[in-house]
Amino acid sequence: MRLPDEQHSRLKDLAAHKHQSLNKLFEEISTRMIVEFDTETRFKTLAAQGDVKEGLALLDKLDVHFNK
Repeated sequence: MRLPDEQHSRLKDLAAHKHQSLNKLFEEISTRMIVEFDTETRFKTLAAQGDVKEGLALLDKLDVHFNK
């Protein structure tokens, strides 16, 4: 993987601060990105299958509950 020198240096410093190798840091970062992508994909899939009227009615109920 190629990175600008400044970015590489800062990532090395971050890994050292976290007491882990640069490799482990990249593994952690990539895992987080994959989880974020999977969550977004799942949300979009579920949203596409949902009922707009039912969803808006639920949001109205939440508004009433939290705006007391």
